[in-house]
Amino acid sequence: MGIEKSMMTVDEFIDRFCAVVRERGLRLTNQRIAVVRHFFQQGHHVTVDSLYQLVLKEHPQIGYATVYRTLKLLVECSLAQTHQFDKNRVCFELYEEHEHHDHIICVECSKIIEFEHAEIERLQDQVAEDHGFLLTTHRMELYGICPDCQKKA
Repeated sequence: MGIEKSMMTVDEFIDRFCAVVRERGLRLTNQRIAVVRHFFQQGHHVTVDSLYQLVLKEHPQIGYATVYRTLKLLVECSLAQTHQFDKNRVCFELYEEHEHHDHIICVECSKIIEFEHAEIERLQDQVAEDHGFLLTTHRMELYGICPDCQKKA
C-alpha cells in the first residue's frame, strides 16, 4: 500500500522553513533554499549523500556540511524526521503531524516500503493499554528480503 505525498506545496514548505530560519536569526541562502526544495521534491527516505549529489548539480560550490546542517534544521523545526534503518545509513523524510506509516526494509538492496495497516495500529494501542501506557508515538520497522532480491538468490 503506498503512502500519499504531503498535501503541502513546495512553496508552502519553503515558506515555513524560511520563517523558522528568520526566527532563529540564521542566514537564508540560495543553497539552503535549494536543499529544502530538493528534499521536499524527493519526499521520503533521502540520505545526506543522495541529497548532496542532487543539489551539487545546481550549486557546484555547495558543501556537504551545508546539506547536513539544513536537514538537521528541518528536523529541529519539525518539517522532517530521521530514520536509521541500519547502522550506516540515516534517512530523512517529510514530517506530517497527523500522518503515520511504518516501514519494511530489504536487508539486501535497502529498498524501503512504507505501509499502513489498521489492525497493526489497533494491536499496538491495545498492547500499550494492557501495560498501562499512554502511547505518545511509536515506530515500526520490519526487515527482510524483498521479492526482487529473493528472485536473484
